[in-house]
Amino acid sequence: MTLIIGVRFKPAGKIYYFDPEQTTYEKGEHVIVETARGLEYGEVVISNREISADEDIPPVKPIVRVATPEDEVVVKENNTRAKEAFFICKTKILKHNLNMKLIDAEYTFDSTKLLFYFTSEERVDFRELVKELASIFRTRIELRQIGVRDETKLCGGIGICGRSLCCNTFLNDFHPVSIKMAKDQNLSLNPIKISGICGRLMCCLQYEDNCYVEIRDKMPEVGEIVMTPEGQGEVLSVTVLREQIKVAVDKKDKDTKEVFVFSSNDIKLIRDNKSSCGGCKNKNGDHQGCCKTSKDKSAEELDIELQKILEGDDLKTTKKNHKRPNNKPNNHKKPYKPKNDIPKKKR
Repeated sequence: MTLIIGVRFKPAGKIYYFDPEQTTYEKGEHVIVETARGLEYGEVVISNREISADEDIPPVKPIVRVATPEDEVVVKENNTRAKEAFFICKTKILKHNLNMKLIDAEYTFDSTKLLFYFTSEERVDFRELVKELASIFRTRIELRQIGVRDETKLCGGIGICGRSLCCNTFLNDFHPVSIKMAKDQNLSLNPIKISGICGRLMCCLQYEDNCYVEIRDKMPEVGEIVMTPEGQGEVLSVTVLREQIKVAVDKKDKDTKEVFVFSSNDIKLIRDNKSSCGGCKNKNGDHQGCCKTSKDKSAEELDIELQKILEGDDLKTTKKNHKRPNNKPNNHKKPYKPKNDIPKKKR
């Protein structure tokens, strides 16, 4: 067993683990720790805790010391100096005519490094900018290019729900979000409704995804044939959270159908009967040539395109990734050309 504590350096930032060395630290206490960037001032968010050796945690460094009131004054001074550095850097970016958007500036606790965070749609050659900034601030300068999600996390804002952004308040890290999560929850696939301020899929789509997947596995799909208390029928729609299923039940004359809503516990899936394809009245199980094949194919293409747009993939094929098709047979050989041994005349 290993004893660790969790320390966070920014609000809603990533939690890093350190060795308390048999000292008890309370949640909310401030400490000075050694990091890859040098000495840093952080807040304890996880008090002393034992973890097993099986947990995948990198080697932890010891806590340097408990923070003092003087350290808090240093942090406030660094924040003030970082704001001034932000505006100076912004003017220098305009001077060098660089295509970059400055997001934030930050001093390390011991002022040995000044970091600038920026976004850009292309690679930026900022070597001359770094030289000029280093001559002004007389410290090590580091410029970091971040993505749109990290930009939104730093800047903050209000989501479509009316609350502060999750990434800016409590999310420690970004997790993968896919268009399939929106499908499983029967949400509209309109990019405007399922995208956040950053233009990517909203992080909250994954909050209830496990619950939807677990319930959906127990329920039939739309178009399947089920047995209900009112008789045999076809599933029209599924309400996952209420666990209700809308079924069109066949009447005795088989020419008319009546729609009922049942609980998922009241119906049974008829696995022997071959259900319709969902796109036409073909109930023979052979969907070749019917509308199912064409509809599913076009839907897949639309889903892939929407996924690439929302997740920021580049739809254009770059020259590096593009390969010309090899139309030559495997046994193809170049024709033999005899070498000309006669030297060329010098002009």
